[in-house]
Amino acid sequence: MSNKLRVEKLQELIKQETGKILMKEIKDPRIGFVTVTGVEMTGDLREAKIFVSVMGNDEQIKQTWEGLNSALGFLRREIGKRIRLRFTPEISFAPDKSLDYSEHIQKILLKINAEKKERDSIEDNNSRDGGEN
Repeated sequence: MSNKLRVEKLQELIKQETGKILMKEIKDPRIGFVTVTGVEMTGDLREAKIFVSVMGNDEQIKQTWEGLNSALGFLRREIGKRIRLRFTPEISFAPDKSLDYSEHIQKILLKINAEKKERDSIEDNNSRDGGEN
């Protein structure tokens, strides 16, 4: 249980440090608006997958991914300096699609709500017309 807790603490620490590094220290102009949304580490702490959400059009997103991947060495070195571990984990970036999925669900819910209001409005009109005769 303590190992699981340690992994969770390290994941959160890596998430925070990565966010700081991306925001303040990486000067690559290709890297646009990026949000670090989570980190998954292996149980042996050798690998860390950093989930990021990237905003922009397709070309900006492509450029940002190229910039992020070219900064992996620098990022790993900085994390190694800031977080004292026997081994600095191998780092990789992965897209976080949860925001896209959340937006998709929101659109579906809005559509369902609009259809329900339209149906209720039609039923109200029909009941009024039927009650007047």
